[in-house]
Amino acid sequence: MDTRTAWSVPGYTEVRELGSGGSGRVVLAVHAATGTAVAVKYLSDRLREDPAFVGEFRAEARLLGGLESPYVVRLYEYVEAPGGAAIVMELVDGISLRALLRQSGQADAEAALVVLKGSLLGLAAAHRAGVVHRDYKPENVLVAADGSSKLVDFGIAANRGSTPGVAGTPAYMAPEQWQGRPASPAADVYAATATFFECLTGRKPYDGENFAELAVQHIEAPVPETEAPEPVRPLIRRGLAKAPEQRPENAEAFVAELEDVALAAYGPDWEERGQRKLAALAALLPLLFPSAGGPAAGTTAAATTTLGGGAGWAPGRRGWLAAGIALVLGAVLVMTTDAIGASPGGASALSAFATTSAAPPGSASPSPGPSVPASPSAVPSASASPSPSPSASASPSASASASPTPTSSPTATLTGKPTPTPTPTPTPTPTPPVKVTAVDVALRTSVYRGEASITVSATGTGPVTVTVQWFLGGSQGAYTVPDGSESFTVQAGSTVTTTRQHTFTRDRGCYGGVRVTTKPAAGNKSAADSQYLARCVEAPR
Repeated sequence: MDTRTAWSVPGYTEVRELGSGGSGRVVLAVHAATGTAVAVKYLSDRLREDPAFVGEFRAEARLLGGLESPYVVRLYEYVEAPGGAAIVMELVDGISLRALLRQSGQADAEAALVVLKGSLLGLAAAHRAGVVHRDYKPENVLVAADGSSKLVDFGIAANRGSTPGVAGTPAYMAPEQWQGRPASPAADVYAATATFFECLTGRKPYDGENFAELAVQHIEAPVPETEAPEPVRPLIRRGLAKAPEQRPENAEAFVAELEDVALAAYGPDWEERGQRKLAALAALLPLLFPSAGGPAAGTTAAATTTLGGGAGWAPGRRGWLAAGIALVLGAVLVMTTDAIGASPGGASALSAFATTSAAPPGSASPSPGPSVPASPSAVPSASASPSPSPSASASPSASASASPTPTSSPTATLTGKPTPTPTPTPTPTPTPPVKVTAVDVALRTSVYRGEASITVSATGTGPVTVTVQWFLGGSQGAYTVPDGSESFTVQAGSTVTTTRQHTFTRDRGCYGGVRVTTKPAAGNKSAADSQYLARCVEAPR
């Protein structure tokens, strides 16, 4: 069905359609003032007539308004007017993990760990904001040309602890999701582990032939950890535990366990090797990258689920009870999928193209980051997934970017927070010059790695240069050995929080430190923090 409408987001010029489905369409557009390419997701006319669907579309933006992470796709604008509703997003030049698995069958353990870590860091940002993704799967993990990965599609995300009903993709749903229990980060950890298992083995953890069998297997079948390489079995065992309390409590905790296992099993260079291997796999599919500029990709509204062969395992008494429950839940999932032409529980088929993040009403106008004209490839879902999803598209890069000023809609505009990426040519305005009122930093460390959360508050208008210096030392607060530095730019006029990561040099001190300064200088001059590095053994003196 052609869901084109005459209405388009003011201030953007449509270039071509990138994908379409029962929920609407995604187009490549260019911001008229700056020439920045963006992806615009339009809600279809049919769904726009239903206030409930409009509310979900709007909630997708509001729910993720606080997320500022290089592992989550950024939203620039949410625009709602009498003529339509649309989400304006950045683009990324990447392909879905599903496409890679279809090509290669499975991935090397180091490559699979890199995919898992990148997308888990995206989940961690959501979990810190109190958001549960609820639909982690290979279709919703992007791999860029350099082998980096990130998580997309928060179309059915929910607030932690809420009970929005049964939703997700059956092959990756945690036991508590099948039971309709409150949304929790532990359910996302389960789905991420199921995807990790599929990367390692080329098959899903459970392969029931229908909803009832899948529900029973996820709820009570043994964890198939022995099918995975021995060094990573602890991650499979923990992540696929039946009870939520037996899993890592959130994605951040799971990343810490992952790094410990990976370091012990594959050495300090595991991540670099894994990323190179991923890049090599991605290079085999050049035509699937958005930058290839292929034709528009369609999406499919699937109302039924086709599942693989049985696993040769019979359920116990609890399993038969779960099977009865699953028959009812399966019908709900099917009807929901048929209603919106997308993933169950209200996820737009278009959401898989690019996930969104937005700020609550009243926040400052966004500045789109670097983007690549894109055309997503259609990626049919796996056999145990009720709905196919096209590959996502958005850019995790923190490099320099153009900064369009989105035009307001006739009715309402919900804009994203200013991005922490540099803006080369800010538009002169009669407002006061830039003044940095404060800069703060908090450092989290793991195995020779540090993640600094940096907050800059500035008034007026103009660029603020932020310099991050990394240090090593032999005691808390000792910034004695320089270990690298970096700089980036943010725009004044708001408070911006961003995250920077660093791998510290070994054997030069057991405490990692970070110092942040700004130009112009902040009111509090600078901010610094240092923390102990896990598994550190200080070099003998």
